[in-house]
Amino acid sequence: MSTGTRHDGPAHDKVRLGGPFEEATVGLGGLLGEALDANRHGRLSHFIVDETSPAIAIFAPQQRRHNREGDWYGEHAGKWLIAAAKAAARSGDAELRTRLLRVADFLVSTQEDDGYLGTYAPERRFMRKQPPKPLSWDGAPSMRTWDIWTHAYLILGLLEVHRHFPAPRYLDAARRIGDLCLHSLTDGGIDITELGNHHGLSATVLMDPAVELYFATGEPAYLQLAQTVLAQAERHPELRLLSHALDGTDAAQIATGKAYQLAWNLVGLAKLHRATGNSDHRRAVENVWRSIHAHHLSLGGGPCGGVGHRSREVFNPAGVFSPQAYVETCSTLAWMQLNRELLAITGEARYAEEIERSAYNDLLGAQAPDGENWCYYVFANGRRVHTTYWRCCKSSGAMALEELPGVAYARVGDDAIAVNLYGPGSARIELPPCGPVTIEQNTTYPFDAAIRLRIDPERAARFRLKLRIPSWATQARVAVNGAALDTEPAVGGYLVIDRVWSAGDEVHAQFPMTPQAHTAVHRNVQESRAPDGSAVAREVLHYEYLAVTCGPLVYASGLIDGFKTEETLRLPSTPPSAWLRWSGPDAIEPVPRIELDPGYRAPLVFRPYYCAGGRNDGAWRLTWMSLAPAA
Repeated sequence: MSTGTRHDGPAHDKVRLGGPFEEATVGLGGLLGEALDANRHGRLSHFIVDETSPAIAIFAPQQRRHNREGDWYGEHAGKWLIAAAKAAARSGDAELRTRLLRVADFLVSTQEDDGYLGTYAPERRFMRKQPPKPLSWDGAPSMRTWDIWTHAYLILGLLEVHRHFPAPRYLDAARRIGDLCLHSLTDGGIDITELGNHHGLSATVLMDPAVELYFATGEPAYLQLAQTVLAQAERHPELRLLSHALDGTDAAQIATGKAYQLAWNLVGLAKLHRATGNSDHRRAVENVWRSIHAHHLSLGGGPCGGVGHRSREVFNPAGVFSPQAYVETCSTLAWMQLNRELLAITGEARYAEEIERSAYNDLLGAQAPDGENWCYYVFANGRRVHTTYWRCCKSSGAMALEELPGVAYARVGDDAIAVNLYGPGSARIELPPCGPVTIEQNTTYPFDAAIRLRIDPERAARFRLKLRIPSWATQARVAVNGAALDTEPAVGGYLVIDRVWSAGDEVHAQFPMTPQAHTAVHRNVQESRAPDGSAVAREVLHYEYLAVTCGPLVYASGLIDGFKTEETLRLPSTPPSAWLRWSGPDAIEPVPRIELDPGYRAPLVFRPYYCAGGRNDGAWRLTWMSLAPAA
């Protein structure tokens, strides 16, 4: 059987993301499957059960009528609808489906005649003009409000319920919210940047659900709504979202640099590109993606910052590193969604790799094994703190996990399937040439990188199988039915196997995993100008750090020697392969570990970050080790 292989470069097929409603049925096992199961049986089954649950009861007319307070709490309804709809459809969980539809029906029943479906008393609603807002560092509204924010998630939640369990009432309720928003921002004379903090970023997130309404209905009014939001964001002098992004402004310098809100705005802008084909929108999104990727991610793939700033959740200035930087779980969700959109637009493997990196490290590192509890923040070096009932990150973490089945495998055009995420599981995807194709993935990834894929098309046919080759997988090897391919896979892209596939064909991939040492520097340089105008610079602070990874996993230790929150290492002069030793799971340890042997003290033992130190509240994780100053 002839087999053709090639490597896709940066520009190639656009991806149709798989999912239970887009020609694919996906089941994930291993670490990701366990996390999804815990999420469904934990958070999604217990946090909201009916209209009496606190997160839903706040929408009842008798409570809404008198509510003049409250932060983002209304968001939980929309977030839960999104995650629970995906989970119920994916798993066939009849009980969860019943609760989902009961809650959705209750919310629809509380919608007012004008389309309002929030939690605020009439005088506090987004349709009312606010007094001029006072000067503040984040441009907060004069009256604290999260009304648009809540409605944005409600639109997305109702559309998700309708997508999986179609009923006109859900789509109509979402449309009525969109109609009210459009009227308010046009004939109503409301400026959306007056309705959210961070110079409007918390309200301009409406771009995303507006475009989704357009996709769901095809009605130009909702595209107009998204474009109106973008135009108002562009006119705000402290925001200027599109201009700053096109100019290459660093993410930390756009509005306040609020990571969650900025990334969610970029998701909306990416969808607006998909709707209109406007190349400026895509270029803007890719510019800010590059800024975040280069300067503002933790080693575990989550947006990080908040060090020495008024907010824990804003990006640090480019170049500022701290092992104690905050990674907000909400920001990790938005970053994964942004990569999902760019994967759909470009088909580039790097976006799938970022989703996998975030999922296996900072996302799993925030979830408790019971699926109920989540960390609001995770730290490379710091203590696990499971957050409180109303906190946003619990619902964001549940949403982020439910993103994964939809991106694990993707149909690409009519004649290709992409394998984007690695881990045990299966997918069933319809392809016109051969009917349904079942793919079974057998592996212990991410602990080991031996991967076996069994391909079972309904009928033999030629199509392309695209395997993502991780950027760390140098000397990767791939064989089909035992015959090694004649080309060496290029890291960081897709290896495309173009052949006639028959039931029972197997692909074996081996991605060698070796421990890798990473370094980072916490430094400060004092800069000024001399009397003659020449530059004067003096480094006044310099600390170096080391961390280790293996494959897609970041590794960390618990408290050093059982009690120390940091350790300064003097490294041997030999290559890292001489003092880093990886050991796989065994009868005693269910996870792999890496020993770092500096030669002058007992070796330090590192385990995967997500479980290092234990997954219980209060456990410590230490990723970055301080290095001894140079002589």
